[in-house]
Amino acid sequence: MQVSIDVTDALVFVVGHPVSARRILARYRAAGADAVLLTPDQARMRLNSAETVHSSDAKAGPSSVPPRLIVWVDGDELHRIDLAQQAARLSIWMTREKPAARLPRGHVSLVGGGPGDLGLMTMAGRQALADADVVLFDRLAPTELLSEFAPAAELIDVGKLPGHHAVPQRVIEDIMIEKALLGNEVVRLKGGDPFVFGRGGEEVIACRTNDVPYTVIPGVTSAVAVPAAAGIPLTHREISRAFTVVSGHAPFSDIELGHRAGLGGTLVVLMGVGTLVQLVNGLQRRGMPATMPLAIIEQGYSPQQRTTISTIGGITEKLGHLSVRSPAVIVIGEVVRVASEDPSELCEASGIIRSAAKLAT
Repeated sequence: MQVSIDVTDALVFVVGHPVSARRILARYRAAGADAVLLTPDQARMRLNSAETVHSSDAKAGPSSVPPRLIVWVDGDELHRIDLAQQAARLSIWMTREKPAARLPRGHVSLVGGGPGDLGLMTMAGRQALADADVVLFDRLAPTELLSEFAPAAELIDVGKLPGHHAVPQRVIEDIMIEKALLGNEVVRLKGGDPFVFGRGGEEVIACRTNDVPYTVIPGVTSAVAVPAAAGIPLTHREISRAFTVVSGHAPFSDIELGHRAGLGGTLVVLMGVGTLVQLVNGLQRRGMPATMPLAIIEQGYSPQQRTTISTIGGITEKLGHLSVRSPAVIVIGEVVRVASEDPSELCEASGIIRSAAKLAT
């Protein structure tokens, strides 16, 4: 059974070793409690004083005020039983929480935060944040409630903007390793999945090189989730039985464009807004028909999400007034017709443009 207690402005005793109890102490303080870290002996003395004052109705001093809650983290089991009996006599709630591990070299968790919707972050990712001493996050990670998800952690913004890296990747890895070697639980929080254009592989290599234990916690990649949010399946019976995910960060060579044009199935392009014109022109030059449907989904899973549906032949002339911005996911393939109000209209070479706002009206 779970019982919720409002600890706002309440005195809470956290009983345990400073290292093993550090996150629990920070979590209760973040919840608004007057949380005090005590050893088992100190907690017992404080309760003895409170019990004496309670029975004699004497005026209580600061050290004689009973807590609303006692949180046992670690210590001798006999001391815990004794403390629990004292708490029961004073009608004080007492609970037990798992102590943080004492790690000689720390640990790194590479956590995928998903496509932006907090509900799509995994339970394992949430738990890693709750256990974190340090969190390194970037601009695409879900950060709205980060201080709540990781109340005991030092939060370090290593955010990168298109064309401007606030913190270079090598420096991010150095910070991550430095914090871990101090014995901390470190979370490297990213948007999407850490191994899908997230440079998670480079950070794993940094951990291996420095003998730092690590865990990879996958996330829901925007390559799959964002098209789904726009109603576009990447595979569809009798339409597409494969999809390919590519990075559009740098322009494709002519040979690469030939491969992309001949793949069939669905093509998903991440980070491709800046190279979109070169991509669609190159695909047509290498044989992809101008009538091939194309969709651009901007700001997926945010209130500003916008979906634009067109064709690879019709999108270029529309880009000027659309003002497409990153982050955006581009989908090229027959599956885009599934999201169109009238799929037959997309057969026109000129293309049809619709935004999510228009589709909703």
